[in-house]
Amino acid sequence: MIRTSARWIIAVLFLFTGFSHFLKPDLFLKIVPPMLSFPLALVYISGFLELTGAMGLLIPRFRKIAAYGLVALLVAVLPANIYMAMAHIPFGNFMDQPLYHWIRIPFQGVLIAWVLWVS
Repeated sequence: MIRTSARWIIAVLFLFTGFSHFLKPDLFLKIVPPMLSFPLALVYISGFLELTGAMGLLIPRFRKIAAYGLVALLVAVLPANIYMAMAHIPFGNFMDQPLYHWIRIPFQGVLIAWVLWVS
């Protein structure tokens, strides 16, 4: 029961974030490290992967592969979180304190553990 609830919570979080990539791409564009090419495409691809990973977590047949895909995605976006913290890039109108940005980095590990646990 707890694992099922946790699975739904993380899936909803990824669904919300994934849709945000399409609804407000400018938020995510500014945190793409400048050395990466095609930032808008990267924002849309990562949003799509978050959406498909979230849905996959909810379908037993795809749960494991979705979890592994989300783990890979969380590792892949880590440079964006580091860049955001180092460049002091505000993200939306909430939690724009430097501490928030630095906490996001180790929180990726929490998200990875959470995704693996619920799968």
